[in-house]
Amino acid sequence: MTTAIEVQGLTKNYGDVRAVAGLDLSVRQGEVFAILGPNGAGKSTTVEILEGYRSRDGGEVRVLGHDPGHPTRAWRSRIGIVLQTAEDAAELTVRETLRHFASYYPAPRDPDEVIDRVGLTEKADVRIRKLSGGQRRRVDVALGVVGNPELIFLDEPTTGFDPEARRQFWELIEALKDDGATIVLTTHYLEEAEALADRVAVIAKGRIVAEGEPATLGGRATAKARVTWADGSVETDTPTKTVLELSHRYDGEIPGLAVRRPTLEDVYLSLIEAPRD
Repeated sequence: MTTAIEVQGLTKNYGDVRAVAGLDLSVRQGEVFAILGPNGAGKSTTVEILEGYRSRDGGEVRVLGHDPGHPTRAWRSRIGIVLQTAEDAAELTVRETLRHFASYYPAPRDPDEVIDRVGLTEKADVRIRKLSGGQRRRVDVALGVVGNPELIFLDEPTTGFDPEARRQFWELIEALKDDGATIVLTTHYLEEAEALADRVAVIAKGRIVAEGEPATLGGRATAKARVTWADGSVETDTPTKTVLELSHRYDGEIPGLAVRRPTLEDVYLSLIEAPRD
């Protein structure tokens, strides 16, 4: 499968602080790739380098076959970016804003279609300054995809969304993926990464400490299950056998029974809390 992003040995320093410490990364064309990590881990710096907005100190980086350290207008037209915070034209309506930005691209999506996809059809003719915070965030997302990009960077895209709006956004991401777009997602919502991402990378102290499918990240798929009941608990590789034994012990229903494997959040927290050199 063709790669959309290739990174080898990426480094970035801020004075004596090493923000990115020899990071390697590969993102396949057409996948949703989530980057997770605590504040200060280096994920924002890494993404800004990939977007061509920040220089690097070392390493090799190719994004859509091009070095983002030397961005061109043609290359930028192939990339969509939804920043964590963005300025907007407060006096323009949603539709005016989308049409204006669409005019910058050689083959944009239909602005009205994009407005509908982000759930703003009823607000299309409302000035942006009159929108709520969550609605403005949807405008940010719309601006990031209106150019019909091959590669989309989404930085905390659903911050401020209510649960219904977040689910609608997830449907939009699935539709963009079905259209062939590659998507790099940074998010603090682990359920969002699990719902959307084909693969996940966890960054801590400037390095990737784990990478893989959400269901298998950090050995999650083979981790022991915890079986709990009213009188006790046990970690086991054979939870079905344990439940069967308990069923015989209690002659049927087991009081307070719960069977739990590590969640993505459990694995993530263990990875970022583990000591690193």
